[in-house]
Amino acid sequence: MGKRIALVEDELAIRENYSLSLRKQGYEVMAYENKQDALLAFQTRLPDLAILDVGLGDDPEGGFELCRYLRAQSASLPIIFLTALDSEFDTISGLRLGADDYLTKDISLTQIMVRISALFRRIEALEQNFNKDDDHVEVDGLLLDSNRLTVSWKNQMIETTLTEFWILNALARRPGHVRTREQLMEAAKAVVDDSTVTSHIKRLRKKFVALEDSFDKIETVYGMGYRWKP
Repeated sequence: MGKRIALVEDELAIRENYSLSLRKQGYEVMAYENKQDALLAFQTRLPDLAILDVGLGDDPEGGFELCRYLRAQSASLPIIFLTALDSEFDTISGLRLGADDYLTKDISLTQIMVRISALFRRIEALEQNFNKDDDHVEVDGLLLDSNRLTVSWKNQMIETTLTEFWILNALARRPGHVRTREQLMEAAKAVVDDSTVTSHIKRLRKKFVALEDSFDKIETVYGMGYRWKP
């Protein structure tokens, strides 16, 4: 049985088109028209990956609410927004809720499959046996465990999404070295644009600042990228 993907989309033609394409790729697809049906299903069993529209029928933010629910159930469940809403505000809102990617419906089916495949590859990487020297990163009070996908800052746990974890891992492995947005996308095995990387960085900073007001370790190097400040 292939990976189980939940698709929540209120337009019948789009829902059927995406479902057919995903099944052709070997995925098991559970398709839902509205938030209520999806929530009932998620309470019984979580999918391996969720693709959410934002507006669902008469509920303009139904997808956001589903994302919030799923992220509360699992920090590592891959979540993709696939929506007609393409404003920066909507994109940032989706990422702030913990989505791993935010795509607009004008994207090709091929690109959607690339995004999905990349997210599943990250999960498979986590399930592999890591070399003892590579499964932990410890620097300046930060501890990353690649086996358990956990992050702690000065002995306080921080919940991160898959994308956030691998971006942080790329920065912390080489303190002081600048990582370009392209390198961070590669580390996260994500195909996203510059503004999306920026949004993930902002979310990471916010999580650290919530624990320590003076946190300043994730540094922007203007015109180049980001680094973990030693």
